[in-house]
Amino acid sequence: MKNFPNNLSLKIELRKQNNALRKLSIPKDLIDFSSNDYIGFALSETIFQESHQYLIDKNIKTNGATGSRLLSGNHQLYQEAEKRIAQFHQSESALIFNSGYDANVGFFSSVPQKGDFILYDELSHASIRDGLQLSNAKSYKFKHNDLDDLEQLILRIQKEHSEIYIVTESVFSMDGDTPNLKELVQLSNKYNCYLVVDEAHALGVFGLNGEGILQLEEIQNNVFARIITFGKGLGCHGAAIVGSLELQEYLINFSRSFIYTTGLSPHAVATILIGYQHLEETKNIQKLKENIIHFNQEKNVFGLKPLFVRSKSAIQSAIIPGNDAVKAIANQFQEKGYDVKAILSPTVPEGQERLRFCLHSYNSKEEISEVLKLLSELVFK
Repeated sequence: MKNFPNNLSLKIELRKQNNALRKLSIPKDLIDFSSNDYIGFALSETIFQESHQYLIDKNIKTNGATGSRLLSGNHQLYQEAEKRIAQFHQSESALIFNSGYDANVGFFSSVPQKGDFILYDELSHASIRDGLQLSNAKSYKFKHNDLDDLEQLILRIQKEHSEIYIVTESVFSMDGDTPNLKELVQLSNKYNCYLVVDEAHALGVFGLNGEGILQLEEIQNNVFARIITFGKGLGCHGAAIVGSLELQEYLINFSRSFIYTTGLSPHAVATILIGYQHLEETKNIQKLKENIIHFNQEKNVFGLKPLFVRSKSAIQSAIIPGNDAVKAIANQFQEKGYDVKAILSPTVPEGQERLRFCLHSYNSKEEISEVLKLLSELVFK
């Protein structure tokens, strides 16, 4: 057998030299400021038990989907869950994918056609970028949340008389910030573009029942497609693309990450369905909103506001340049019992390394104050 390829070994060694080598770790019993379980659904025993009971009541005792949804894996729960999701998001249809990554790759690799153009925010998630690489359409990035730059791009390519897709996120995963979505809708309508919004980090966080920012601002009907991910605020697994019935039909026929994969298990789909039921009755969303306000107030108390990217979401990022520096501070947080993660380059651009604080409904006000007090001591010592 050949040795490990030399060029791959060199890439690993470079990561080690830059103190950027990724490793898997087992979660420790620390105060959670790192997970995406914003409203505690992943930890909910009630949702776990109700999902199990739902399967028993339906006499479903199958562990797996047994095949792709186009073959044998399209069990009845899918139809019930997709109907509930579409109603909740005030959409004609919802189509469940196995993950947010699968949904983005499946959409962008199949919907925009050769000759079309895709204009995407430069900080778009890796799953969006990977989908763009598989697309036959031409893609161009615009400056982060810069609608003037986006409009200039539209004007440059509009003469091609091609379809234009505009892509952004309602909450960006690293900065936690939000574009001006109302102005983005106006711009999209002005030039007859198709707007696509990833709401992965908005579900369960924004809106009276966690519907997301688009519904909060009542502009969802102006969006061609929404990608809704369940692995964050809903606390389970999977994702859905919501949009028109025509879009659903198209994706079933042409989205390869949907067609050529085994479906989710009945238990996974039942958990999605029960999770949506709990969104409509939980008080955790209000608790999370109160914690976000408290975090932003305490940043000012401890003089930390200049370190942070401006955010009103559950994602709060303090810029600590340099992999060595930010990892050292993150390690000290963990030694003190707080699970705060360092985000390193190349995940973020060099010089934009950061501590990423994820807030939850189950964080206490005291924990939030203490973690920010510790940050001030570590940064300003």
